[in-house]
Amino acid sequence: MTVGMLGRKVGMMRLYDGNGRVRPVTAVELGPNLVTQIRSTDRDGYSAIQVGFSGDRKRMTRPERGHLQQAGIDQTLTMLREVETDGTEFTLGQEIRVDAFTPGEFVDVTATSKGRGFSGGMRRWNFRGAPATHGGKKPRGPGSVGAGTYPGKTWKGQKMAGHMGARRKTVRNLLVVLIDPTRNLLMIQGSVPGPNGGLVEVNMASRPALADFDPPAAFAPPDDSASLVATDDAEAEATDDEATDAVVDGEATADEADVEAPAEEAAAAEDEAPADDSTDEAAEETDAPANDDADADSDEADDDAADEEEKSE
Repeated sequence: MTVGMLGRKVGMMRLYDGNGRVRPVTAVELGPNLVTQIRSTDRDGYSAIQVGFSGDRKRMTRPERGHLQQAGIDQTLTMLREVETDGTEFTLGQEIRVDAFTPGEFVDVTATSKGRGFSGGMRRWNFRGAPATHGGKKPRGPGSVGAGTYPGKTWKGQKMAGHMGARRKTVRNLLVVLIDPTRNLLMIQGSVPGPNGGLVEVNMASRPALADFDPPAAFAPPDDSASLVATDDAEAEATDDEATDAVVDGEATADEADVEAPAEEAAAAEDEAPADDSTDEAAEETDAPANDDADADSDEADDDAADEEEKSE
């Protein structure tokens, strides 16, 4: 049961297959798709199913909502496409997942290319351009677009400057390198039209699958990594909380110490104030006798000097 599916382009990466060969792949988030309508040969003249995928729009119109309610689907599926079937029986509301494809198969990918706006002929059609030297006046000009006498007009479809990109493109025969059912990823070798996040349609190609293809090793399931990441995040948050509490406690202790320090200094100053006064008085008393003795000695020296002068006379 391999039918076309709808998905979303994720991006590009590289993988190494079982033989060590590097494979540049595009990761496509493919599905899960739901069967919204069944076309039968008896009623419609051909065999096909309509699959739905959550597109770019967040809301559905009332006709779209009623169409899905008839199929018993209560989800927002804004992208609906019909794909051919290979005779397999389907039921309304059936889920189709990425494991419908197998590594080694070839697929055709259809998507809307990137819009480039208004572009010149050299960029849009890879024109060579006019001479840039020796008198060339318009090296990037379009050149002649038709003769004057006959046909006397510009043919329809003439390659000229104009809007480039934003067209529905299909790239054929891309190799399916790996599937990841747990993440709904399909790894396709080669480039896929459109930007990352663009909607794509993947169909089986007519080219037969490779018989001896050795796919790369499967990815680890996302649950283990998610649990490990959650555990690491919880431990980191707990460590951050403890560090924050320690900082807060340290700041509170510092604030208390700052508040207590002035009080202790004031009390110490009051205790030391009388001791300083007594010390100053004792120093004054000690210095006073010494000053008196010095004055007495100087008076005696003056008296002796006066006596000697009288004797000499």
